[in-house]
Amino acid sequence: MASLKICCMGAGYVGGPTMAVIAANCPEIRVTVVDLNAAQIAAWNSSNLPIYEPGLQAVVESCRGKNLFFSTDIEKEIEEADIVFISVNTPTKTQGIGAGRAANIKNCELCARTIAKVSTSNKIVVEKSTVPVRTADAVRRVLACNDKGLTFQVLSNPEFLAEGTAIDDLQKPSRVLIGGEETPGGQEAIQKLVSVYANWVPAAQIITTNLWSSELSKLVANAFLAQRVSSINSISALCESTGADVSEISRAIGSDPRIGPKFLQSSVGFGGSCFQKDILNLVYLCESYGLSECAEYWHQVIKMNEYQKSRFTKKMVERMFNTATGKKIAVLGFAFKKDTGDTRETASAFVCRDLLAERAKIHVYDPQVKREQMMLEFDYTLNVNTTTEPDLEKLITTSSSAYDACDGAHAIAVLTEWDEFKTLDYQRIYEKMSKPAFIFDGRNIVDQAALRKIGFEVYAIGKPWPHM
Repeated sequence: MASLKICCMGAGYVGGPTMAVIAANCPEIRVTVVDLNAAQIAAWNSSNLPIYEPGLQAVVESCRGKNLFFSTDIEKEIEEADIVFISVNTPTKTQGIGAGRAANIKNCELCARTIAKVSTSNKIVVEKSTVPVRTADAVRRVLACNDKGLTFQVLSNPEFLAEGTAIDDLQKPSRVLIGGEETPGGQEAIQKLVSVYANWVPAAQIITTNLWSSELSKLVANAFLAQRVSSINSISALCESTGADVSEISRAIGSDPRIGPKFLQSSVGFGGSCFQKDILNLVYLCESYGLSECAEYWHQVIKMNEYQKSRFTKKMVERMFNTATGKKIAVLGFAFKKDTGDTRETASAFVCRDLLAERAKIHVYDPQVKREQMMLEFDYTLNVNTTTEPDLEKLITTSSSAYDACDGAHAIAVLTEWDEFKTLDYQRIYEKMSKPAFIFDGRNIVDQAALRKIGFEVYAIGKPWPHM
């Protein structure tokens, strides 16, 4: 394997970390990540990486310039590679057939066309992006149209990493899934990729399947995880009405080994780039094959998530005497989860949007999210910008610390479970807030009893809410 060369098309949340870990564990393999975005590549080549992920900086620096490279010379690196990974964005379509549900695989097709155009030798092409079932067939057909007599084997190798724990997930994966054609050439390609992962992943955790099972497994995995979140969130609403405690229920049912404790933490709602997109993709696939009941079943997971986000904001306004107009609201956390700077589909953006509709003055603090990224998320996901909301810049302030955000606030909304929010000096915060001082805990991370003792009115997801 001394001469093996890998090229990854796409330097984002999946391509960058995945290739860094491969390079770190396979010093004899030359790994290059390519992207059209020169600024993105420059950041990967700097001490200020374009994404935040615990442990990522150390892994990149351990092999960058040795056998890990980041480049904009896409055609050269593809031509020289033996294995080409496609790790590009596949967003939900915003218009046309399947708009709002189907995944747009335009970027995957463009990658395939580029590979076919510049290649001068046979290659293994690996789908790393999350794609609809049968996308590999489309990629294969595009590659087969090359006029040089080249042979390409297409594999599916979906990622199962979670942002915030991506490096651990890549270094110690629960499984590596590789799908390929059930032909001699397809099986040989599978074994070639297996041999790469075998440098650090035990053989028992490398699963090989046919192409279609591999592609569908990724969608189903995310659908099942999101389903658990929506299920416990539906129970959280019932808990608030009956006096039950959702944390106690999660512990009780999670103790059953048939259920297990993971993804049973109730919250303001799930976010991130994968869950909603992949479920909507699954819904569209079901509809496309005439499985309307299956489609509606999975669509309900999304509907419950939307309900949870809107329900949280509605409760906030109700408790603040049915008005948030002109009130300062401190929003602690904008990333969709802790230990990442990713804001895609973050529940915090939806809560902020609803508070903006109430004409609240929002002060946001997040340790990893810059204002520019925040405003892009409002625009891209929610179409909230200075055109649709002329007072946007006045109504949303980004604060340099949690204390600045909370100074003079009428209420605090904890929307990302950053560890630092558990240990803030809430006595100091309380003294500088307007009274009555409200805390709305969308992640169930604060010590509610201690805060009530200080004087806060505390409301949390799935906990008995005091009567007004």
